[in-house]
Amino acid sequence: QKGVPIRIEVGPRDIENKQVRIVVRYSGEKTDMPADSLGSALVTKLEEIQNGLFQKAKTYRDEHLVQVTEWKDFVPELEKHNLVLTPWCGGEHKDWEEWVKTKSREESLASRGEQEEDERTATSVAAKTLCIPFNQPELPPGTKCIASGMDATCWVLWGRSY
Repeated sequence: QKGVPIRIEVGPRDIENKQVRIVVRYSGEKTDMPADSLGSALVTKLEEIQNGLFQKAKTYRDEHLVQVTEWKDFVPELEKHNLVLTPWCGGEHKDWEEWVKTKSREESLASRGEQEEDERTATSVAAKTLCIPFNQPELPPGTKCIASGMDATCWVLWGRSY
């Protein structure tokens, strides 16, 4: 049943009454309806489910999106499972991106009192760049890159794999 958005239940009484019960997995909502209206009802219900799941995901993302302009705040925000938007010196500076990955990994492990990551873990505690958002917040003149200290040219979104 996992992964199935709608379960359709049909029992002996349902057959006798020419009805079905649909159960929405993520909310537990149960609805009895005539069997002959099932097709159109499923289309509507699937659209409702899609909209509900999308809004839930968007709200969660927005609640976990933080803007950071100083390195000292970067790793602590990652540790809270947040997406971190920082000023950046541009995509052509791959060396600074690697520096952030290395430094964030070191600081995360140190804050946990660990020396190395568990070899059995498929994901890393290091930050990774997710994107340079199309819709950029205002970047005040003189804003410095969180890693290099050079003048920032854009904002970049960082996160972790979980």
